[in-house]
Amino acid sequence: MMLANLFFMLIGASGPTGATGDTRAATPSLLAIRVGKAETIAKGTLENAVILVEGGKIVAIGEDLPIERGIPILDRPAWVVMPGLVHAYSRLGCDSEGGEDMSPEVRAFAEVYPKAEEFEKVVEYGVTTLGLYPAGNGIPGQACAIRPLGATREEMLLADGCYLKIIVRATASSKKLLKDGFKKADEYAEKEKKAREKFDKDQKGAKKPEEKKEEKKEEPKSAEAPPSFSVPQDEPPAAAQDSKPDEKKDEKKPDGYVPPEPEAKVKPFVDMRAGKLRALVSIGSAAEYLHFLDALGKETISWDLRVPIQRESDLFYVIDKATYELEVDGIGEKKCRVVLEPVLSVVPGTMRNRNLPAELSRAGAKLVFVPRNDTLPDVKVWLMNVAELVANGLDRATALRAVTLEPASLLGVEARVGSLEKGKDANLLFYSGDPLEATSKLEAVMLDGRIVHGEVNP
Repeated sequence: MMLANLFFMLIGASGPTGATGDTRAATPSLLAIRVGKAETIAKGTLENAVILVEGGKIVAIGEDLPIERGIPILDRPAWVVMPGLVHAYSRLGCDSEGGEDMSPEVRAFAEVYPKAEEFEKVVEYGVTTLGLYPAGNGIPGQACAIRPLGATREEMLLADGCYLKIIVRATASSKKLLKDGFKKADEYAEKEKKAREKFDKDQKGAKKPEEKKEEKKEEPKSAEAPPSFSVPQDEPPAAAQDSKPDEKKDEKKPDGYVPPEPEAKVKPFVDMRAGKLRALVSIGSAAEYLHFLDALGKETISWDLRVPIQRESDLFYVIDKATYELEVDGIGEKKCRVVLEPVLSVVPGTMRNRNLPAELSRAGAKLVFVPRNDTLPDVKVWLMNVAELVANGLDRATALRAVTLEPASLLGVEARVGSLEKGKDANLLFYSGDPLEATSKLEAVMLDGRIVHGEVNP
């Protein structure tokens, strides 16, 4: 407590800045927020929480932290704060049509139009991070993560190449598409191997002048002979050689080998093998999950699943290996993320509800929720749809994580967004009560430390 008090005292001299009629400009750059409850996601729920925001970042968070005089305070003891929503699988604000079946080099970031009306609207509904993917069939390209507000595309960008979207169907042509991609990566690996061997051979065949000189070593002198400090004029003393700047630089230099650049369509597969790019594999049924594993073969890339939930989805057949005596690991054993809508399905042949997200979570899968449809009206009621699953057995903490930290991890931006922790972007949602209660109202939205929606003044 004393350390926290000292911390607030030290930074309290900064004071508030700026102010016009715009709520974004009016938000102080240094602000203490005191609320009744904070859903941190990563570290549970804090009661009587205090969050200190400075320069668009969370610099302190805890229960009952003291606030020094002079620091502007947003004091709302009845409110609940949580991280901004992360919608990781969207086409909002994008209008291009899909291209050919094999376009892994295409980037959704090229489509971002900062003035798209959808971006401002999603912020009003609580979405502070968007993951946009390219349209198309087969392997349409790579997703990006953006903040929905910004004057330029570059200002909005959080990360590019977040995941490679791959659509797998239970057909030979779909499986061939994936196998052909890795076959091309095999061809590149062979080409790179030969290039490396040629480089090493050329290096051995071309000795440096210094190396040739080292071969002509003087014969050792007898122990009785006095030491001689004379050296040829063109060869400096050993001590001088040790301190030559050129040789010191050579020690730190790589050997000079530069691998050949893979073709644009091949590079994503090379990057997946190197662990630089994840795959998000879209399937629609249990059969397509099995076809995907068959097409993947012995590849050890990192991948997650996108599974649209239908009313009578048969995904439960591949949730758990033991239950259905599968010859391969089920989704639960894979511990992968599953991107899906917060929808209740039914047990086939009955009218009984089935909570597949809850079953997946209990089996070990990580949930990433997206709105039921990628439209603004569905984004608006997104949390209420999630609340329906919680009412039907889904763990509440898992549900909140599925719209914040888990989608942030899918996009590779979890170090910045998705939870309320020191050092993360100050993307906060302020509710009048429990975010999963229909009676609660979204009072304000903070993006990068600025109130961008809601009439709120410290």
